[in-house]
Amino acid sequence: MSEDKIRVRFAPSPTGYLHIGGLRTALYNYLFARKNNGVFVLRIEDTDRSRYVEGAVKNLIETLKWVGLDYDEGPEVGGEYGPYFQSQRLELYNNYSKELIEKGHAYYAFDTPERLRQLREEQQKKKLQPKYDKRDLNLSKEEIQKKLNAGEPYVIRLNVPPSEKVIVEDVIRGTVEFNTAIIDDQILIKSDGFPTYHMANVVDDHLMGITHVIRGEEWLPSTPKHVLLYKYLGWETPVFAHLPLLLNPDRTKLSKRQGDVAVEDYRAKGYLKEALINFVALLGWNAGDDKEFYLLEELIEKFELKQVHKAGAVFNIDKLNWLNGEHIRYKSPEVLLQMFKQEYENSEYAHLNFSDEHLLKIVKAMQERVTFISELITNCRYFYEAPNEYDPAVIRKRWKPDTPKHLTELINKFKKLENPTKEDYEHALRSTSERLGIGAGKLIHPVRLAVSGVGRGPGVFNLLEIVGQEEVIKRIQTALEKIKLEETLNNN
Repeated sequence: MSEDKIRVRFAPSPTGYLHIGGLRTALYNYLFARKNNGVFVLRIEDTDRSRYVEGAVKNLIETLKWVGLDYDEGPEVGGEYGPYFQSQRLELYNNYSKELIEKGHAYYAFDTPERLRQLREEQQKKKLQPKYDKRDLNLSKEEIQKKLNAGEPYVIRLNVPPSEKVIVEDVIRGTVEFNTAIIDDQILIKSDGFPTYHMANVVDDHLMGITHVIRGEEWLPSTPKHVLLYKYLGWETPVFAHLPLLLNPDRTKLSKRQGDVAVEDYRAKGYLKEALINFVALLGWNAGDDKEFYLLEELIEKFELKQVHKAGAVFNIDKLNWLNGEHIRYKSPEVLLQMFKQEYENSEYAHLNFSDEHLLKIVKAMQERVTFISELITNCRYFYEAPNEYDPAVIRKRWKPDTPKHLTELINKFKKLENPTKEDYEHALRSTSERLGIGAGKLIHPVRLAVSGVGRGPGVFNLLEIVGQEEVIKRIQTALEKIKLEETLNNN
């Protein structure tokens, strides 16, 4: 194992979409590697053929690329420690399992599923921890060979010593002690000839020179089995770091039952990759201060494994939403425009054929007011179509008996403008308010209501410039007719 070069790996199983917890594991490995000028390896642990999902590997690689976690070695990239699919490394695992058998640290077991089920039921009745009873440990070489020749199904099990202490030094959890009395004789090679996770990951981590194993807390109980395997094969043990669980707000383990857990779900909903990475980084880690907004480069600079927490991390969707809005505000309007154009071209308003210049005005007007790019349409439909109704609460508050007269004066002023900018609209409105002897607000609020149908939004002069002179005048005239009609109906 290389002592001068840190090597870490992300080793997912291709059983579906990339889980948020998997993304965090990949991210922490990536950050640790980049911070320490190390190597980040992607390895596909595809030995459980019953759970293999077609297309999962392609999706996984695409998702890692989307979030910007570029790996140094692995599928499509290559490297000197390949192949990077465990299904292509079966001979290695079988060779090392035979070595363990020869050393007395593993053995063949020929149990039928019925016998194992019966053994488990008996142990449960006696309230014993279910574990294999080592029945086949003492079979003679002749008995074993006879069964193998007869084609009897078998597995290869780890021969765990009956009562030893196994010490695991964990960067996050400190010293963790296990007693082998409660550790099962783990299956290393299954009856189909494929290795279990335990055998394959130890062999591959060693052969690929992995120096630090950074993975989820759920693997901590299996770690003593891995430590024994390293010991029995005469290999140096890597540094372990087990990450805290991800929790729902009710502190249950994060699961599909309580919401989206796949990275693709969040991508489809319009979350920015920068916001998602920022959010996931904070699920169990902080730099020891109150800073919450990070770019990937800043995370690399700040990340330390020893600052990862032991306690479970709560998945707070409100914080993710807030971060998404913050990352939208951080980007330049020109960058947002390119993202917005995709939304616009797939929207019901694409037929309006707005120019990039026009769309950029919408971006600039709304950038401080949206959480998602899609809200540049859904939160401000008044940029694309005239309102069908007007907020009753705003009518009651802002539409006074003399409002129609004031707006009629303002319309006349607007009609005289030529190719007006927002500054022209502002000058026209303020000069009209002065001439009428009223505060500008008595025109601003009714104009906003008439043009947008609501009482809040971007600066009113931005609104007028974007909607355009002809349409602004038309909407104010329509509002004068409709709101008057509404008042008549309400009075009756």
